[in-house]
Amino acid sequence: MAIPHKATEEGTKRYADRFPRLTYVPFGATGWQVSQAGFGGYRIERGQGPQEQALRFALQTGINLIDTSSNYTDGGSERLVGRLVTELIDSGDLQRDEVIIVSKVGYVQGFNYTLAEQRKREGRPFPNLIKYAEGLDHCIHPEFLADQLTRSLERLNLETLDGYLLHNPEYYLMWAKQAHLPREDAHQEYYRRIRQAFEYLEQEVTNGRIQHYGVSSNTFPEPANHFTFTSLAHLWQIATDINPHHHFRLIQLPINLFETGAAVEPNQPNKQTTLQFAQNHHLAVLVNRPLNAFRHNALTRLVHVPMPNYPAPPEDVSTGVDTLLKLEEQFRDQTVQILPVDAESMAILREYLALGAMLDSRWGGFGTYQNWLDLRSQFLLPRLQAAVEFLSNLENLPADVFKWLEEYVEWANITLAATTAYYQEQAARRTEHIWQAAQAADPDWAAKTLSQTAVRALRSTAGVTSVLVGMRRQEYVQDVLSDLHHPVSIVSRTEGWQRMQAWANA
Repeated sequence: MAIPHKATEEGTKRYADRFPRLTYVPFGATGWQVSQAGFGGYRIERGQGPQEQALRFALQTGINLIDTSSNYTDGGSERLVGRLVTELIDSGDLQRDEVIIVSKVGYVQGFNYTLAEQRKREGRPFPNLIKYAEGLDHCIHPEFLADQLTRSLERLNLETLDGYLLHNPEYYLMWAKQAHLPREDAHQEYYRRIRQAFEYLEQEVTNGRIQHYGVSSNTFPEPANHFTFTSLAHLWQIATDINPHHHFRLIQLPINLFETGAAVEPNQPNKQTTLQFAQNHHLAVLVNRPLNAFRHNALTRLVHVPMPNYPAPPEDVSTGVDTLLKLEEQFRDQTVQILPVDAESMAILREYLALGAMLDSRWGGFGTYQNWLDLRSQFLLPRLQAAVEFLSNLENLPADVFKWLEEYVEWANITLAATTAYYQEQAARRTEHIWQAAQAADPDWAAKTLSQTAVRALRSTAGVTSVLVGMRRQEYVQDVLSDLHHPVSIVSRTEGWQRMQAWANA
């Protein structure tokens, strides 16, 4: 049975009163009280113990906002939220009217992509489907929204969602730009589609399946002349035209120490920023990516990176790569001749046992520490481990091959460790500089760690309602809570954000 009730002014105030050391702020014009940080549901799913523990701990210690989406872990995020909220309500640790639950809709991936393809074959496709990339469509047509809202409520085990957001509707503009449509025509159609979606969402408020709706867009902060820019003022006017007493009450957008546009770009009427417009119209603003800054197509994690225990100069990495190249040449020219495997397996082994070749002349150009960690864990290590496991499991492996394999694994480990230490040292120095720059930009942002400084900068900025942090482990929740226990004045921080922008562009 679905959980009845919904977030209320009385319930959220009752929740806030239980945690007097924390600051709670108004959720726009709704009357709700919300924690200054929310639990970001990206990449969480059922069956992951630490993630379940983190969400439970967050709800029990003062965080009463959960943000998720239908496409997060293909619906797994919503299922986890539904199960944990149900458990806490059943145990008496939480009441439904105390917590604000927000979900999003628009992406057609995974199960939804399969569903959309099936409907196409049956001759009843979702209207206005945008084909953006292989395995990725996008849609905000009311027919799709109705289907997805039903599925989200079932996964969340709720009768009513407190907030329902169109999830990056600018995918239409991205598609239109690729298709070389005229900007004016593309924007006219874009806002027509949003208007159609808003009309449907107003009806769902009347139906009682949602309380309020909004838009999550990465292009709110862009300059107004950009092709993919989404105008908050235009969305507000659409909602007002539909119903002067509309329920368009929340937005979501990225802001962090590098991506400062929402706080400094005057892209709204009367040279207002998006944050200023939202504040003046009593819109709740949820901030995503507070600790993940994208700049020049690279990701910088806004968390302190410790110096490596054993720093590695470039010469150490080069030595490791050169040694691997020699061993790989030996494998191709000699070792391969005595391996008892078929031609297909041999081709795979040659491809996978090529760490030196993959790193040669490229190891210093992988960008950030996070990029290197992702490459290492998602590509290099799996291939290397698969090849090593395959060879190790061969019966009657020749002694010469076994000896070669031992040496190769040893040098692979040495080289990967040296490369990691090289990038870690760079990241440690870089994050220290970012931390110092942020504290210099606004002394009120000074905190014990870079991640706490990044959160404090946001929650102290007028117009920001709540900062969505991906707290997938309990220690991440504790890190955020330790900063939330420090009161900070909420005022316009325009000059501080301008200083950060200048520093980032220098």
